[in-house]
Amino acid sequence: MGKKNQDIGKQFQYYDIVMAAFVTVLLVSNIASAARIVQFTPIILDLGRLLSPFKFILGEVATVPRILEINWFPWPLDAGTFLFPLAYIFGDILTEVYGYARARRVIWIGFGANALMSGIIMLVGLIPAAPFGPSAHAYSEVLGLTPRIVGASLLAYWAGEFSNSFTLAKMKVWTKGRFLWARTIGSTLVGQCVDTAVFVFAAFLGARGFAITDIVGILIGNYIWKVGTEVLFTPVTYLVVGGLKRAECVDHYDRKTNFNPFHVFIPRKMTASFRGDP
Repeated sequence: MGKKNQDIGKQFQYYDIVMAAFVTVLLVSNIASAARIVQFTPIILDLGRLLSPFKFILGEVATVPRILEINWFPWPLDAGTFLFPLAYIFGDILTEVYGYARARRVIWIGFGANALMSGIIMLVGLIPAAPFGPSAHAYSEVLGLTPRIVGASLLAYWAGEFSNSFTLAKMKVWTKGRFLWARTIGSTLVGQCVDTAVFVFAAFLGARGFAITDIVGILIGNYIWKVGTEVLFTPVTYLVVGGLKRAECVDHYDRKTNFNPFHVFIPRKMTASFRGDP
């Protein structure tokens, strides 16, 4: 068993930077989500043209016009999906390095910032626009938020982030700190499932212009994209987590942590396991 010490009152050099990155990604992705639903167009390949240089090998087969359409990602996405998975990656880093309690504080800070941003956007949309300058219609089209969208977004974020952080913290204890890739991907599978399902159904179920097939398509597309992003960023997560643990000299294990999401203050008796502890 390696050295143990308490990290209460310890000044971390990079904790606030990770927190700022987490909140920034969260806010920007939420603005993008409200602005647009996107869908990728199929990739069109002219096989005849691609194979023409090999005519001397393939003969006339290479000159026959053949068009191949690859619909590589057929599901629609809200635009924030491109960036939002990074919030979960930062959440994984916070929980893995600094522990659930400090991640919980950041999640609540993000929740407050998101609520404030959404409230200001809605308030500005209610104020009459001046006869000059950008039109009120343009503002409403891009940033127009309804109470339903705001509520769905906040609820989904809250439920998904806490599910993600809780799962990773528990898996770290169960695996004794091994298999970081399994923890980050496993927690994302849980957290993103909760987040995506809550938001899509709360925001769009029964809404005008959204058939049930559209809602299911958005649900599937968002979930696959978010989990896929986490998998692709796993090597980067390893590098960042390892670097932070060495720089901060901390590797927290949540063995006696109060996992109540409303327990926002760090418990006085919370203990961290430093490098060398399994």
